[in-house]
Amino acid sequence: MAISGRSTLVVHGRLAMREGRLAAARDRRHGLQVMSFEQAAVRLAGGFVRPIDDESLRVAIQTVLPATPMGELESIKSLPGMIDAAADTLHKAWRAGIDLAARAVEHPRLDAIARLESAVLAQLPAAMMRPIDIVADATSRITHAPAVLGPMEIAGLTELSPCWRPLLKALTAHIPVRWTAGPRPTPAWLEGTGVAVLRAPSQTPEVSTVSAATAYHEAIEAMRWARSLLASGRAAPSDIAIATASPADYDDHFLGLRADANIDLHFVQGVKTVTTRDGQAAAALADIVVRGLSQSRIRRLAALCRDSTPFASLPEGWLRILPADAPMSTPNAWDRLLARLKPEDWPDDADHAPALRAAIDLLTKGADAAPEIGEAFLKGRALAIWRKGLLAGPAASIDTSLETLKQDDGLEACVSVGWMPASALAASPRRFVRLIGLNSSHWPRGIAEDRLIPDHIIPTAELDPLPVSLADRRDFETILATTTGEVVLSRARRDSDGRLLGRSPLLAAHGQEIYLRRNAVPIHAFSETDRLMARPQEFSADRQALSAQGCWRDWRHTEITPHDGLIRPDHPLILAILARTQSASSLRRLLRNPLSFAWVYAFGWRVPESTIEPLVLDALGVGDLVHMVLDRALRDLESAGGLVSADAAAITATVDRAAALVAADWESERAVPPAVIWGRTLGDARLTAERALAYGDVLLPGARSYSEVPFGGAEPKSDAQTPWDPNVPVTIPDTGFNIAGYIDRLDIAGDGKRALVRDYKTGRPPRGDIRLNGGRELQRCLYAFAVKALLGDDVTISASLLYPREPINLQLEDPDAVLAEITDYLRAARSSFAGGAALPGPDTGGDYDDLAFALPANASATYCKRKMPAATERLGQVTQIWEAE
Repeated sequence: MAISGRSTLVVHGRLAMREGRLAAARDRRHGLQVMSFEQAAVRLAGGFVRPIDDESLRVAIQTVLPATPMGELESIKSLPGMIDAAADTLHKAWRAGIDLAARAVEHPRLDAIARLESAVLAQLPAAMMRPIDIVADATSRITHAPAVLGPMEIAGLTELSPCWRPLLKALTAHIPVRWTAGPRPTPAWLEGTGVAVLRAPSQTPEVSTVSAATAYHEAIEAMRWARSLLASGRAAPSDIAIATASPADYDDHFLGLRADANIDLHFVQGVKTVTTRDGQAAAALADIVVRGLSQSRIRRLAALCRDSTPFASLPEGWLRILPADAPMSTPNAWDRLLARLKPEDWPDDADHAPALRAAIDLLTKGADAAPEIGEAFLKGRALAIWRKGLLAGPAASIDTSLETLKQDDGLEACVSVGWMPASALAASPRRFVRLIGLNSSHWPRGIAEDRLIPDHIIPTAELDPLPVSLADRRDFETILATTTGEVVLSRARRDSDGRLLGRSPLLAAHGQEIYLRRNAVPIHAFSETDRLMARPQEFSADRQALSAQGCWRDWRHTEITPHDGLIRPDHPLILAILARTQSASSLRRLLRNPLSFAWVYAFGWRVPESTIEPLVLDALGVGDLVHMVLDRALRDLESAGGLVSADAAAITATVDRAAALVAADWESERAVPPAVIWGRTLGDARLTAERALAYGDVLLPGARSYSEVPFGGAEPKSDAQTPWDPNVPVTIPDTGFNIAGYIDRLDIAGDGKRALVRDYKTGRPPRGDIRLNGGRELQRCLYAFAVKALLGDDVTISASLLYPREPINLQLEDPDAVLAEITDYLRAARSSFAGGAALPGPDTGGDYDDLAFALPANASATYCKRKMPAATERLGQVTQIWEAE
């Protein structure tokens, strides 16, 4: 039978409200109002009275703070966190019933806070009141309490803020008020108020204490425990709770484990908004607003906000127009890109540059235009998150503000396993409880002064009558007293850095703890991953595990196996990459690292280029920069009369102009270091290029100079004239290899009878003369052969390596003999590789092996040494080049 009549149940927290309403619905208690005491006071005050919610308070503080004189707080009022601190202080003062205006004369700090309070109240709607004002209005209408509230029951509370106590006492004269404490402690001030206190004996749950390796291990063990309760049928999801004093320390762990376990784990305190897609969209925009433009940030924003107005008109796949390796971190870089884009560059052959330019221009306005930027790029829930982030703090730190925002996780609390703060569990008990984080200084937490009103101005005991340390202790005692089934107390032995952690003093009375090993086999796994790791026999039958175990065993053996690059002979893919046109770099990789040759050219593996601006350019980047400056400067000199006739001043001026143009192109297409280092790098590049062009060991009469000369089918890098048709194939005799590439510099005498092939090196020169340098140096010989093949056998070729920093010029003696030697090695390498020997070589796992991440850890010191004898034997004649001078 349904129970009718108006009555009120006062509880604490959202979880207790949901469960209270569910219980009322099941019991058919029509007319029961489940609410907090603040909501009951507002209901009695009547009219349009509303409490001051946190969001409205933050909006008001943000509005009035710049114009409100804050005295000694003036210097910090614009800093991130001030709005949060001010809101927290005002809430504390209001809950404690402190009249800030009356106490303003006691201290300048209180005067400043009182001025802020006055400005905030003037900014808020008239119906939005402080607790003391709500109590005053409710007291004036106290005669309506029987009709508005009816009999009142206060359940699950252990304390009530001082601001509400006068109203509670006044209510007892008009309606029955019952404080259902159960086994909970009751505050001393209830004596003599007329409130009926109902007590019950404490529960006696089964209590056990455990210690886990880390906080993450604690979370894993909690999920295993919950799964075991569900699987055994001992408990329904609504009977299980996992709690701690400070859930933020564990939220990320449980969020990841929840997805893996496929358990409805309800976050009572909410989940971080940045863990949702809408939150990530807002965070992506905040990243640009706070840190500026970059290609990676634009790609992320476009992926998350593809339907926003600035991006909506852009065609599908428009991101392909962005240069792959360019950071695009400045407005100038975007201007240069947009200026050179043509309609045919876009996927739909239409010109969308104006739309993209408008989006970029808006984003470059930065934090000052954060509201406008958010309205343009975000919508729906993402826009609401953005607006809340702007209310939580300055726009310049909106990325930090977004990190603190939370939202409901969408699960129904009353039918889910609960992950919650201890305070929520104390107000809404469950049968099976696991309390985690019981370490010293974590539970109970230490008492902290208010950020704006320290203890010497208003004692902390007055401003915060229930400090967090006392609340943590009371919650712990309440949970033990109200749990009917089982309580597991858990702590971590070490933190994430490996430091030992102490036990909470709350564990002193709960006996010996059970030591949980991190790698122990669980009694009940919480997920498929956990189950497979706990059952080696089952995991060993998995196909992926078999493959991984086979690879690991093969890596540990000294003989060559398929996991070391041994493949079947004449594999079509291997034959295909051998038939492609090679370069000096690819042939070097074939000779010194066959395994990497297969990875790069057969599998297409590449190391992704970072678009993050580096602190300094690496050696390869410096070499590219110098070569680009040399190429442009040499072309300019040749068009102005020739390098041969240019004096030192002309060379210097031309190099300076070339460096400026190259720097502009580089900044729009590649990552650059900070400005000071970038300027120094450009200066070094100019000096190196000037020395290279001014070096004159051999003067060919009437010579014409060429730079970055393509051959063998390589695409020209510029529209400069070339001495031959670059599409003519160049074949190394008796090897089956065609080669292509770019010659750094080629000087051809006026009569066409002599040619100088020069390869620039920006690194340190070798200690002595070199010919092949173990197969590392092939360019001089191969490029000399290519020039002879393209210009004719009657041309005398001189090939050299020029190290302009020293300067040292290393001439190649007898190129024909060296070519014959290389031919033998390449022929052997082709035969070996086609026969299936894509094996490690001397460059495998080395400092310059860009694919070393695919090898076992510390491969150069372990794996490569273990495999090298067998690989050397299998590769045969190829290995002789490793010892060549």
